[in-house]
Amino acid sequence: MRRMKPTVYAPSLTPVWKLLRECGYDPDPLFREMHIDPESLRDERARISLSRIEQMWKWIDQHSDNRCIGLGVVEHWHPTAAGALGYAWLASSTLRTSLERLVRYQRMISEGVTGSIHEKAGEVSLVVAFHLETEEEIPVWVDAILALIVHLCRINYGEELPLTSVSFRHREPDCASRFYGYFRCPLEFGADDNRISFPAAILDQPLEGSHPTLARLHDQVIVDYLAGLKQGSLVEKVKNAIIERLPSGGVTDATIAHALYMHERTLQRNLRQEGTTFKSILNEVREELAIRYLQDETLSLGEISFLLGFTEISSFSRAFKRWTGVPPSDYRAGR
Repeated sequence: MRRMKPTVYAPSLTPVWKLLRECGYDPDPLFREMHIDPESLRDERARISLSRIEQMWKWIDQHSDNRCIGLGVVEHWHPTAAGALGYAWLASSTLRTSLERLVRYQRMISEGVTGSIHEKAGEVSLVVAFHLETEEEIPVWVDAILALIVHLCRINYGEELPLTSVSFRHREPDCASRFYGYFRCPLEFGADDNRISFPAAILDQPLEGSHPTLARLHDQVIVDYLAGLKQGSLVEKVKNAIIERLPSGGVTDATIAHALYMHERTLQRNLRQEGTTFKSILNEVREELAIRYLQDETLSLGEISFLLGFTEISSFSRAFKRWTGVPPSDYRAGR
């Protein structure tokens, strides 16, 4: 089974789109050049290949004269950019639970960025790591992620949030004063890792926006969403989804895309990249199941037709003859 390529939650690019527009760039042709469908940014089920996101940030890093452009992402962030995780974060009871929730469910937003929590000597640190194809971090992307995390913490805790320090692996930019102005704490550039450090004492203080019930509800939405991102071949995932839904009828590429938390066109495009189509997979699943069911003498042709999602026996018979060259009744009799 082939491992699926890492992906990113499409709506999370909305702040980047708005930032580019604010900076005088037209994001539409840029996104299309990177093979990112602008419409997918409004589709909560759409995901985009991590490699395309990497290309986009590389373009921004190479073409922008503003080395602090990544910090501007926070001005355009909205909870919907992180889906259920954004709202679960806002409803968290403490900053510690906020950070733990982010680390636990970050794969919903990106399968190329991970976080880990480290605690010692009265200090708690969130270490952010990037797992890219080129294994080379993109400074403006790192800046955007760390700035956004601090922004989220300030939303929950307040603008007076005290930070112990923030570290960056990349070298100090020529606009470092803006970094100090935004983070308002000691900074280290050229560090061993990308890290945000907090005084441990503040992490367990109750937050005014705490709503445990809402947080748990959003957590369940996240868990259900992540269940659709299990590693494995897209073809196998489509097959499994088809098998589960065939008896109820109405199996289409649209319904399966919805079940897999994908946009219909995204599913079609990704299947083409795998060298197949939804119709081919549907026919293959039906043929395999039909042969299996016909070997069971307790199942009538009518029952088999129903299990395969056909409304009439005649439709099933025509399809089976097209697949195998013989009607299902002849196949069963000659088996």
